[in-house]
Amino acid sequence: MSVTATAAGEKKGITRKAVLVLAALSVGYLLLSYLLVGFKTDQLVLVGLINLLYFLRPITRKFITGFSIFVVFWILYDYMKAFPNYWFNPVHIESLYMAEKAWFGVESGGVILTPNEFWLQHSHPFLDVMSGAFYLTWVPVPIGFAFFWFFRNRRQFVHFLLTFLLVNLLGFVVYYLYPAAPPWYVQLHGFDFIAKTPGNTAGLSRFDGFFGITIFNALYAKGSNVFAAMPSLHSAYPLIVLYYALRNNLSIAAKVVFGIITVGIWFAAVYTSHHYVLDVLAGITCATTGILLFNWLVKQDTALSRAIERLVAAVR
Repeated sequence: MSVTATAAGEKKGITRKAVLVLAALSVGYLLLSYLLVGFKTDQLVLVGLINLLYFLRPITRKFITGFSIFVVFWILYDYMKAFPNYWFNPVHIESLYMAEKAWFGVESGGVILTPNEFWLQHSHPFLDVMSGAFYLTWVPVPIGFAFFWFFRNRRQFVHFLLTFLLVNLLGFVVYYLYPAAPPWYVQLHGFDFIAKTPGNTAGLSRFDGFFGITIFNALYAKGSNVFAAMPSLHSAYPLIVLYYALRNNLSIAAKVVFGIITVGIWFAAVYTSHHYVLDVLAGITCATTGILLFNWLVKQDTALSRAIERLVAAVR
């Protein structure tokens, strides 16, 4: 790199140290990913996108600096494949199923069914499409919401993403402390534990079938671990979005839309047999705990709270 190019880069906020750090992180991530989960083209796309946004313009550099919080979540989620939670604790299959039936059982035809079993017997194309549509929002809505706050309020942008990461970290801890099989696993395999069981679209296959596509089949083929049903982080994500919409007094229309999406995902999680009601409640608890904990941490005069403020300043 020439002296002129270096000087020009530093005027734009790109220092030699930043270039070296990003290069080291990029190479380190690719090598570690290869060792843990094997090479995937997704990894190159991620590294390429991060470097492009960092060097493209000052505004994109600020965005990817803050959005790196989401990238950390994605990497940790992917690396869970290398360390299945059932290595560390027994998987709860029958006990969770029986608890669901005891707490939320539905009487139908003289027998007690779990809500998942009830909806499996009473599925309808309208509910199939509606549930699939709600489930498709679990990634775009948080990402779109982060984009919104980046251009509206950088502090809320950082706080939202850090809350999102914290809720996921809490969820990951529970995954390892309490490995749990989803409802569809019991429907297909009973109460026997079968390691390395591949992901399954369950009731979402009806959405794919209705439209003649394989979108959910492709998504669930990349799942990190099927024994991570408790808590339902699908149920936690929209609640975080709804909280930040309410906290910042967005329009009534926005609050209503996010409220509908939140309840819709909760219903879809149970309807499609991906989660028990208990999983959904655990996801709600996880989101609530993460929100309260983050708000408490921000108010403390600690190294962590000061680090958060530095990150806010870096993206402004």
